[in-house]
Amino acid sequence: MPEYRPLGRTDIRVSAICLGTMTWGQQNTEAEGHAQMDMALDRGINFFDTAEMYSIPPKAETQGSTERIIGNWFKSRGTRDRVILASKVSGRGTAAWIRPDGRGSRLDRANITYAIEQSLKRLQTDYIDLYQLHWPDRPMDLFGSGGTVYRAHEPVDEVPIEETLGALQDLVTAGKIRHAGLSNETAWGTMRFVQAAEAGHGPRVVSIQNAYNLVNRTFETGLAEIAVREQVGLLAYSPLGQGYLTGKYQGGARPAGARTTLFERGQRYEKPGVAEAIDQYLALARELGMDPATLALAFVTTRPFVTSNIIGATSIPQLQVALDSEEVRITPEVESRINAIHQLHTNPAP
Repeated sequence: MPEYRPLGRTDIRVSAICLGTMTWGQQNTEAEGHAQMDMALDRGINFFDTAEMYSIPPKAETQGSTERIIGNWFKSRGTRDRVILASKVSGRGTAAWIRPDGRGSRLDRANITYAIEQSLKRLQTDYIDLYQLHWPDRPMDLFGSGGTVYRAHEPVDEVPIEETLGALQDLVTAGKIRHAGLSNETAWGTMRFVQAAEAGHGPRVVSIQNAYNLVNRTFETGLAEIAVREQVGLLAYSPLGQGYLTGKYQGGARPAGARTTLFERGQRYEKPGVAEAIDQYLALARELGMDPATLALAFVTTRPFVTSNIIGATSIPQLQVALDSEEVRITPEVESRINAIHQLHTNPAP
């Protein structure tokens, strides 16, 4: 039986496993996306995550395709009221095709208002349960780009957090979103959003969606305490490190149809030291008689600061493994073994 956890300080309870959707529209067909949603819902998963930018990798031809696939599924199945739906508005970006004026995306009122209206149309719904800021408006190195997240010294016309929250409050008041969340955010940014909300500038954020996995546990430094004390729980994405933690890319392997084989977007998990760390986790999984994916997924799901673990699959067998992983418990002994590896191979893929 799936576990359901509170979403922030709200009365919403979401499944401990969340169905990620970013491959639908490129790597997966609409029919395959529908099959995944059918299976997840049948297994008690009530939480789906998407974004206006999806499918990934982002490009003009497929932007919004994932939301359209979900919307068509809602219409054909009549299941909207059974799903806690999360989507995202794009942060500061230069992709000219994401906005009609060709000026890229920002987290100001005009951009947020346009984005929500387009998402609602594609999703064929009147509201989104959790509307997240996909990444900050501040200048930052993101998605494992190799730099430092701290670039506050760079002069830029940042959209004030208060303006962003005010726009989100308008959407709450209009009934177009129920709650707001963050994504790819820092400890400083998260607390600024919490403080601005407490000062009356808009809704209090209920979650933060950041990367978290065995080779990237940076969330534990600073953000984990915020997640617990402020009830801004982690929605963990990339729990398998884009598939690298399954071992399928070890030794430079490129399996046919795999994500990195198709798109060459795995650089975050090809940094010095990553392969060596993964070798250690693969060896531990073998010793435990466990699928490496199951070990990696169960570790994430069982962390006390995690609200939900966002799993992504490109096939039904992969989805089955991900859903079954919720039944696995990480014992203190296994956790000690994992932490010993982490001590020697600390966050090689931040």
